[in-house]
Amino acid sequence: MSLDYGDWPSLLSADQVSAATTSISELRSTPLGLAWLERRPQEKGRVVLVRQGQDLLAAPWSVRSRVNEYGGGAYWCHGDQIYFVNDADQGIYALRDATPQLIYRADNCRFADGCVDPGRDRLLCVEEVHPPTGRSQQSLVAISFAGKRSPLVQGAGFYAAPRLSPEGNTLVWLQWSAPQMPWDGCELWGATVKGDGTLGTPYRIAGSSEESVQQPQWQGEALYYISDRSGWWNLYRYRNGHHEAVWQAPYDAGVPLWVFGQSTYALVDPETAVLTYSDRGLWRLAVVSLETGEWQTVPTDYTEIHSLVRLSDRAVAFIGSSPLLPPHIVQFNLDDGTPTPLQPIAAPLPPAWISQPEVIEFPTSDGATAYGFFYPPQNPQVQSPVGSRPPLIVRCHGGPTAASGTGFDLRTQFWTSRGFAVLDVNYRGSTGYGRAYRNALRGQWGVMDVADCAAGAQYLVAQGRVASDRLAIRGSSAGGYTALCALTFTTTFQGGASYYGIGDLVSLLKETHAFEAHYFDQLIAPYPAGADLYRQRSPFYHAEHLTRPVIFFQGLKDVIVPPSQAEQMVAALQAKGVPVEYYTFAEEGHGFRQSSTIATALAAELRFYQRHLLKG
Repeated sequence: MSLDYGDWPSLLSADQVSAATTSISELRSTPLGLAWLERRPQEKGRVVLVRQGQDLLAAPWSVRSRVNEYGGGAYWCHGDQIYFVNDADQGIYALRDATPQLIYRADNCRFADGCVDPGRDRLLCVEEVHPPTGRSQQSLVAISFAGKRSPLVQGAGFYAAPRLSPEGNTLVWLQWSAPQMPWDGCELWGATVKGDGTLGTPYRIAGSSEESVQQPQWQGEALYYISDRSGWWNLYRYRNGHHEAVWQAPYDAGVPLWVFGQSTYALVDPETAVLTYSDRGLWRLAVVSLETGEWQTVPTDYTEIHSLVRLSDRAVAFIGSSPLLPPHIVQFNLDDGTPTPLQPIAAPLPPAWISQPEVIEFPTSDGATAYGFFYPPQNPQVQSPVGSRPPLIVRCHGGPTAASGTGFDLRTQFWTSRGFAVLDVNYRGSTGYGRAYRNALRGQWGVMDVADCAAGAQYLVAQGRVASDRLAIRGSSAGGYTALCALTFTTTFQGGASYYGIGDLVSLLKETHAFEAHYFDQLIAPYPAGADLYRQRSPFYHAEHLTRPVIFFQGLKDVIVPPSQAEQMVAALQAKGVPVEYYTFAEEGHGFRQSSTIATALAAELRFYQRHLLKG
């Protein structure tokens, strides 16, 4: 059967895709087995605490921190005791005998990324206070099991990863202040814990305004951490007052601190660590000698690996996915070097239907090279039409300090099984390619990312892989901004989709939350000195150049990119008579969490492309 690209019959409906988008995160090891979180769109985005495959909390309990709005670090374990943040009230609860018991809650306060201080019967965590007016403020606090709050550290803009030494006599943490984001400059600090639980004079251990430190972990009296001081996020150790390079390689073993509680390495025993690193966007597993620094990559099929935790002296667990399998929990045994799934896992699609990514590198502006993952159309029931090329959807990841990966995603297969090609672009500014590549977007957001997305599409056209007159671009959040810029400032694309994207940088700067309030200082310029650049880079102020059809999707509870961003873009295009569609979702915020929303948006985006990209 031969059919036009984009009209191929598919096994996947939008409803099927939305029903299968449960995500897992925050893997933890406990004496009673592995625990993790599952975000379930079919339960309206409720985040469920699971241990050994059993739900520990029934509805309406949902384990979610809203610190920095993006959250993470929403539960903490000590022995078989679990403490968690409940989404509805942001209170801290203890899970005892399957019944949550409130430990502490305060109006306009949020908590995240804690650890347990068992010798003093308390929790140490990040607190974020939201006053009636002005920006939120963060500090480190202690919360006793009896519900008493005590301040520990304040003065910096942001905090993360309070970690207590095994003996309980030293606390370390991460901190940074505007205009730095944690991937620009983040410091590791420490202080002695006194007998009464207060802290001695804090001291800086590592990090600076141009060094990003993350993921401190204790092993005895030695403190390990990830730093990019070499230009790559590598593993270091601090002991006896000296810093030592442990794992040195031209790869990133760290990730941007958008959410709390991430783990890309596990200290297995005093001599061995297991870590994951990015190799041109493909995540590898490596075993590292902590004494010699020698390391060996473990052959696996997994290309996305995160949440590494120690199980024993000879085993770790992680959340892994591959181009053929969605994320699931895996155990890796050092004795036989074998990764073994710990959950029943089956291919969501027959292999013949799955489009697998091709790693591509392509030339872009200023003689630079950019990267991406190309997914060709794939459908065993259809023969590609002779003499025709498929339409292409270029996807811009959010952040922009983030990256696309290659783990199995039904949303990708939704498009490729219908005859669309997909290109995920890791434009300059993306993570996983070293600090220099990450810093390349400084002062150039809305320019280099746009150039790279356009260059990726043009590269595939020149290779004869896709049609030059059926190119679409889509993105969410910062990726939505890149998509709108590409549609406004280039002529490469014939249409696009913006999911809660940014149209007006000037107004967003005044409305957005504290965590990202100064993000644009690095990406564009300090404001108001650079006000002209903000207007130059905002599609809203240049809507006369945007003549291509656009579809917008927006959550009405979004406090990161407010609905006004989409509304003013839609109004500007309607006034010009440009084809535009606008979908709003009353119960969604930043990032769609409910299955009905995901299905509605995906089906609408398909209809939009069929109407304007294929038939236009």
